[in-house]
Amino acid sequence: MKILTYVLIGVVAAIVVWVVYAYNRLVTYRLRAHEAISDIDVQLKRRYDLIPNVVETVKGYMQHERQVLENVTAARAMVASGGGDPIERAGNENVLSSTLKTLFAVSENYPDLKANANFLDLQRELADTENKIQASRRFYNTTVRDYNTSIKVFPTNLIAGWFKFTDEKFFEVESAEEKEPVKVSF
Repeated sequence: MKILTYVLIGVVAAIVVWVVYAYNRLVTYRLRAHEAISDIDVQLKRRYDLIPNVVETVKGYMQHERQVLENVTAARAMVASGGGDPIERAGNENVLSSTLKTLFAVSENYPDLKANANFLDLQRELADTENKIQASRRFYNTTVRDYNTSIKVFPTNLIAGWFKFTDEKFFEVESAEEKEPVKVSF
Protein backbone atom coordinates (compact mmCIF):
# COMPACT_ATOMS: atom_id res chain seq x y z
CA MET A 1 0.00 0.00 0.00
CA LYS A 2 2.85 2.42 0.84
CA ILE A 3 4.54 1.65 -2.48
CA LEU A 4 1.35 2.39 -4.39
CA THR A 5 1.04 5.71 -2.54
CA TYR A 6 4.63 6.63 -3.39
CA VAL A 7 4.09 5.69 -7.03
CA LEU A 8 0.94 7.82 -7.22
CA ILE A 9 2.70 10.74 -5.55
CA GLY A 10 5.60 10.31 -7.99
CA VAL A 11 3.26 10.27 -11.00
CA VAL A 12 1.38 13.34 -9.78
CA ALA A 13 4.68 15.13 -9.08
CA ALA A 14 5.96 14.25 -12.57
CA ILE A 15 2.77 15.60 -14.14
CA VAL A 16 2.98 18.82 -12.11
CA VAL A 17 6.65 19.27 -13.09
CA TRP A 18 5.77 18.68 -16.76
CA VAL A 19 2.87 21.18 -16.61
CA VAL A 20 5.15 23.82 -15.08
CA TYR A 21 7.83 23.11 -17.71
CA ALA A 22 5.33 23.25 -20.60
CA TYR A 23 3.73 26.44 -19.31
CA ASN A 24 7.10 28.15 -18.85
CA ARG A 25 8.18 27.10 -22.35
CA LEU A 26 5.01 28.56 -23.86
CA VAL A 27 5.52 31.82 -21.95
CA THR A 28 9.13 31.95 -23.15
CA TYR A 29 8.06 31.52 -26.79
CA ARG A 30 5.39 34.19 -26.45
CA LEU A 31 7.87 36.62 -24.86
CA ARG A 32 10.38 35.92 -27.64
CA ALA A 33 7.71 36.81 -30.20
CA HIS A 34 7.02 40.07 -28.36
CA GLU A 35 10.76 40.77 -28.15
CA ALA A 36 11.08 40.11 -31.88
CA ILE A 37 8.32 42.59 -32.69
CA SER A 38 10.11 45.13 -30.49
CA ASP A 39 13.32 44.52 -32.45
CA ILE A 40 11.41 45.30 -35.64
CA ASP A 41 10.12 48.50 -34.05
CA VAL A 42 13.69 49.53 -33.15
CA GLN A 43 14.80 49.14 -36.77
CA LEU A 44 11.71 50.93 -38.06
CA LYS A 45 12.42 53.83 -35.68
CA ARG A 46 15.99 53.95 -36.98
CA ARG A 47 14.70 54.16 -40.56
CA TYR A 48 12.09 56.73 -39.54
CA ASP A 49 14.84 58.91 -38.03
CA LEU A 50 17.07 58.64 -41.12
CA ILE A 51 14.44 59.64 -43.66
CA PRO A 52 14.32 63.40 -42.87
CA ASN A 53 18.10 63.54 -43.35
CA VAL A 54 17.81 61.87 -46.75
CA VAL A 55 14.97 64.14 -47.81
CA GLU A 56 16.87 67.29 -46.76
CA THR A 57 20.01 66.15 -48.57
CA VAL A 58 18.06 65.39 -51.72
CA LYS A 59 15.92 68.54 -51.71
CA GLY A 60 18.70 70.77 -52.93
CA TYR A 61 19.38 68.58 -55.94
CA MET A 62 15.91 67.49 -56.95
CA GLN A 63 13.96 70.65 -57.62
CA HIS A 64 11.91 68.94 -60.34
CA GLU A 65 11.06 65.84 -58.31
CA ARG A 66 8.87 67.39 -55.62
CA GLN A 67 6.24 64.64 -55.95
CA VAL A 68 8.76 61.94 -55.02
CA LEU A 69 9.82 63.87 -51.92
CA GLU A 70 6.21 64.54 -50.98
CA ASN A 71 5.38 60.83 -51.35
CA VAL A 72 8.28 59.86 -49.06
CA THR A 73 7.21 62.43 -46.49
CA ALA A 74 3.56 61.31 -46.67
CA ALA A 75 4.51 57.64 -46.31
CA ARG A 76 6.72 58.48 -43.33
CA ALA A 77 3.82 60.36 -41.72
CA MET A 78 1.51 57.40 -42.35
CA VAL A 79 3.95 55.09 -40.56
CA ALA A 80 4.27 57.55 -37.68
CA SER A 81 0.52 57.80 -37.19
CA GLY A 82 -0.08 54.08 -37.60
CA GLY A 83 -0.26 51.67 -34.76
CA GLY A 84 -2.23 48.54 -34.38
CA ASP A 85 -1.14 45.01 -34.90
CA PRO A 86 2.05 43.93 -36.68
CA ILE A 87 0.22 43.17 -39.90
CA GLU A 88 -1.23 46.69 -40.23
CA ARG A 89 2.15 48.22 -39.46
CA ALA A 90 3.82 45.94 -42.01
CA GLY A 91 1.51 47.26 -44.73
CA ASN A 92 2.38 50.87 -43.89
CA GLU A 93 6.07 50.01 -43.77
CA ASN A 94 5.85 48.38 -47.21
CA VAL A 95 4.43 51.61 -48.65
CA LEU A 96 7.33 53.53 -47.12
CA SER A 97 9.84 51.03 -48.54
CA SER A 98 8.33 51.46 -52.00
CA THR A 99 8.57 55.25 -51.85
CA LEU A 100 12.20 55.02 -50.73
CA LYS A 101 12.98 52.74 -53.68
CA THR A 102 11.41 55.33 -55.98
CA LEU A 103 13.48 58.08 -54.38
CA PHE A 104 16.71 56.19 -54.93
CA ALA A 105 15.73 55.31 -58.49
CA VAL A 106 15.08 58.97 -59.29
CA SER A 107 18.37 59.97 -57.66
CA GLU A 108 20.16 58.09 -60.46
CA ASN A 109 19.29 61.07 -62.71
CA TYR A 110 21.39 63.43 -60.57
CA PRO A 111 25.14 62.68 -60.87
CA ASP A 112 26.08 65.39 -58.36
CA LEU A 113 23.69 63.92 -55.82
CA LYS A 114 25.00 60.40 -56.38
CA ALA A 115 28.52 61.68 -55.68
CA ASN A 116 27.52 63.58 -52.53
CA ALA A 117 29.20 61.94 -49.52
CA ASN A 118 26.29 62.71 -47.17
CA PHE A 119 23.78 61.21 -49.57
CA LEU A 120 25.92 58.10 -50.08
CA ASP A 121 26.31 57.63 -46.32
CA LEU A 122 22.59 58.07 -45.75
CA GLN A 123 21.79 55.71 -48.61
CA ARG A 124 24.11 53.07 -47.10
CA GLU A 125 22.55 53.56 -43.67
CA LEU A 126 19.05 53.15 -45.08
CA ALA A 127 20.07 50.05 -47.05
CA ASP A 128 21.62 48.59 -43.89
CA THR A 129 18.48 49.43 -41.93
CA GLU A 130 16.26 47.80 -44.57
CA ASN A 131 18.39 44.65 -44.30
CA LYS A 132 18.05 44.70 -40.53
CA ILE A 133 14.28 45.15 -40.80
CA GLN A 134 14.07 42.12 -43.08
CA ALA A 135 16.25 40.07 -40.71
CA SER A 136 14.09 41.15 -37.77
CA ARG A 137 10.93 40.14 -39.62
CA ARG A 138 12.39 36.73 -40.45
CA PHE A 139 13.39 36.26 -36.80
CA TYR A 140 9.89 37.28 -35.72
CA ASN A 141 8.29 34.81 -38.12
CA THR A 142 10.61 32.03 -36.92
CA THR A 143 9.74 32.79 -33.32
CA VAL A 144 6.03 32.91 -34.09
CA ARG A 145 6.30 29.60 -35.96
CA ASP A 146 7.95 27.95 -32.94
CA TYR A 147 5.38 29.42 -30.57
CA ASN A 148 2.38 28.52 -32.74
CA THR A 149 3.71 25.00 -33.24
CA SER A 150 4.22 24.51 -29.53
CA ILE A 151 0.63 25.48 -28.70
CA LYS A 152 -0.75 23.05 -31.30
CA VAL A 153 1.24 19.87 -30.68
CA PHE A 154 0.12 17.23 -28.24
CA PRO A 155 0.38 17.23 -25.23
CA THR A 156 1.46 20.87 -24.92
CA ASN A 157 -1.78 21.92 -26.60
CA LEU A 158 -3.59 20.82 -23.44
CA ILE A 159 -1.60 23.30 -21.36
CA ALA A 160 -2.03 26.00 -24.02
CA GLY A 161 -5.77 25.46 -23.98
CA TRP A 162 -6.02 25.54 -20.21
CA PHE A 163 -4.06 28.79 -19.98
CA LYS A 164 -5.63 30.35 -23.10
CA PHE A 165 -2.50 30.73 -25.22
CA THR A 166 -3.49 31.91 -28.72
CA ASP A 167 -1.76 32.05 -32.10
CA GLU A 168 0.40 35.00 -33.05
CA LYS A 169 0.20 36.45 -36.58
CA PHE A 170 3.03 36.24 -39.09
CA PHE A 171 4.45 39.13 -41.08
CA GLU A 172 3.41 38.55 -44.67
CA VAL A 173 3.60 40.40 -47.96
CA GLU A 174 0.13 41.80 -48.49
CA SER A 175 0.22 43.51 -51.87
CA ALA A 176 0.20 41.54 -55.11
CA GLU A 177 2.80 43.95 -56.54
CA GLU A 178 5.42 42.89 -54.03
CA LYS A 179 4.89 39.22 -54.87
CA GLU A 180 5.64 39.80 -58.56
CA PRO A 181 9.20 39.21 -59.79
CA VAL A 182 11.23 42.34 -60.44
CA LYS A 183 11.48 43.21 -64.13
CA VAL A 184 14.92 44.34 -65.22
CA SER A 185 15.46 45.85 -68.66
CA PHE A 186 18.60 47.26 -70.21
